[in-house]
Amino acid sequence: VAEELKLNGRAEAQLYEEVSVMFTDFADFTKFAEKLTARELVLEIDTCFQAFDEIINKYRLEKIKTIGDAYMCAGGLNRLGIGGPTAVVLAAIEMQEFIQNRNLVQTTHNLSSFTMRVGIHTGPVVAGIVGLNKFQYDIWGDTVNVASRMESTSKEGKINIAENTYILIKDYFLCKYRGQIEVKNKGCMKMYFVNSIKDRTIASMKF
Repeated sequence: VAEELKLNGRAEAQLYEEVSVMFTDFADFTKFAEKLTARELVLEIDTCFQAFDEIINKYRLEKIKTIGDAYMCAGGLNRLGIGGPTAVVLAAIEMQEFIQNRNLVQTTHNLSSFTMRVGIHTGPVVAGIVGLNKFQYDIWGDTVNVASRMESTSKEGKINIAENTYILIKDYFLCKYRGQIEVKNKGCMKMYFVNSIKDRTIASMKF
């Protein structure tokens, strides 16, 4: 995309058929923010997001953007099969583990701490850059919207996935079926919580 921008001043949008989109969001962020100065709040978010950046780099995922306290990334934005749904779920597990471990440290020092919701959905997206100023690579489509809904209907400390992601990762992870849950503008959708890794051989996979 960068090379295309340099050559032509613009880049054509690309369709990817199977992308796993992840959203994270801190629960009760407004209440948490009230307990900190603006500087303390930004430093805490920065600490968390730096850790998230390192985790997704490990699994070769693409960071899309941060929106306030929300973090958005995706796997599968390539033609080589890199960063598939398994990698995205592994990254989500590590991100939740980071937050949980950080909470233990914060609690030990009587400091406020976050809890986090995670949502993942897999499907087609269009990816590219729009506008003239402050170019930013972004993704669009129903998959993105549903991934956001997976996060908002998740629970604190949980990773919530829709059925199509579950079908792709169920051989590697222990998941709990939540039933059909109402999703805005989508009706009822089958959802699952990812609880843990089932097949440890995925630790030796190359990402």
